[in-house]
Amino acid sequence: MFFDARAAKQLKPGEHLVVDGCEGLRLVATASKMTWTYRYKQPGTGLMKQTRIGAYPKMRPSEAAEAVEALRTKRAEGIDPKAFQSQQRKPAAAPAAAEVFTVRRLVQDYITNHIEQEREETGAMAARRALERLLDEEPAFAEAPAAAVTRSTCFDLLEARKATPTAAQKLRSMLGAAWSRALDAGRLDQDVPNWWPTIMKGKLKSKGKVIGGEHQGQQRRVLRGEEVGELLAWLPNMHELGRDTLQMYLWTCTRGAEILAMRPGLITEEKDGWWWTVPKEATKNARFEEAVDLRVPLIGRALKIVQRRLAAVGKSGLLFEDARGEQYTQHDFSTYIYGLQPYSEKVARRESEGLVLPVTHWTPHNLRRTSRTMLAALGCPKEIGEAVLGHLPPAIEGTYNAHSYDAERRLWLTRLAKHLESLARQAGAPARP
Repeated sequence: MFFDARAAKQLKPGEHLVVDGCEGLRLVATASKMTWTYRYKQPGTGLMKQTRIGAYPKMRPSEAAEAVEALRTKRAEGIDPKAFQSQQRKPAAAPAAAEVFTVRRLVQDYITNHIEQEREETGAMAARRALERLLDEEPAFAEAPAAAVTRSTCFDLLEARKATPTAAQKLRSMLGAAWSRALDAGRLDQDVPNWWPTIMKGKLKSKGKVIGGEHQGQQRRVLRGEEVGELLAWLPNMHELGRDTLQMYLWTCTRGAEILAMRPGLITEEKDGWWWTVPKEATKNARFEEAVDLRVPLIGRALKIVQRRLAAVGKSGLLFEDARGEQYTQHDFSTYIYGLQPYSEKVARRESEGLVLPVTHWTPHNLRRTSRTMLAALGCPKEIGEAVLGHLPPAIEGTYNAHSYDAERRLWLTRLAKHLESLARQAGAPARP
């Protein structure tokens, strides 16, 4: 079964998405929600009918597929799936008036009605696992009345997790949001305090990655010009997906998640050249009403890579897919780059020579930061550099300045491309791609 989550996000009211490999399963969009349905021929009459299965994304694609399989079995037995569903439905029993609103119920309500509704599937899964792990590790806390949770209890939970400050900070943020939601919904009295936002505020700071058993500290790594040249000269040692992705970071200043979700329909040839449009929904600005699609001019190596990949799009429909025909993800690329660093365990196990990056201690996101720094060094005005990155302008400026900066983006990314090529030539890098 193949389910395209990004295509689902772009459905308009009245449209539907057919799920390949799962006969009869459809995702139908209305103005306010998306619903899984099963479309089938009624036993006996042969008339086309459909029945509702559940709401998306609360019901995951795998769960919808299982539900359809069960209904398909009933249909094969001569039973109308819709009639069968009606018989199975029973009115939910009203909760007892004196039922205690525990921490577990509060957290589960937040997972079901906020996290699984508002976050991407991958992010929602990670958040749900973190919260459910906490409830499993702290059963007394989980079954305690949410209104009775004290400041000291909150402090002790976070104190016990301060060795992993980033995870503890995310947990604190989610629990604070869960308590706020319960207060807003009236499930907690308004005089119940929400301790989470103030507990250990400013004290849960990451110490950076652990490399060789030591924390590296927080780093905002920017590669020097000669380091960029060395990387470009080393490109032939990388596999094609890796070197294409690396160059797209440098030549476009975009995020890895945006690059690796590129589809043919987002590429256009216009009067002034080729453009790649990143839909607002696929950017980090999706939650802001004033945000717009990100327009990225394709110049130099970025254009050549896109043109080459357009001619070889595989079954995933994406320009960047792995050998299995599935999306090559930001995590895949980050893991690949880490595996080429000299401190990686993979390097120690590798017998081949030459497969160690000449420039170390950097991550893919540092490439985006490097190109943005190069733009500034070339004289690019701040507002244009931020537009290239896709950052929203400050509130007041954004209210009055509706300029798209298309011409300026093309001008400065052209200058950046020339600068990158000069660094490659100085390092003796072969012409690419």
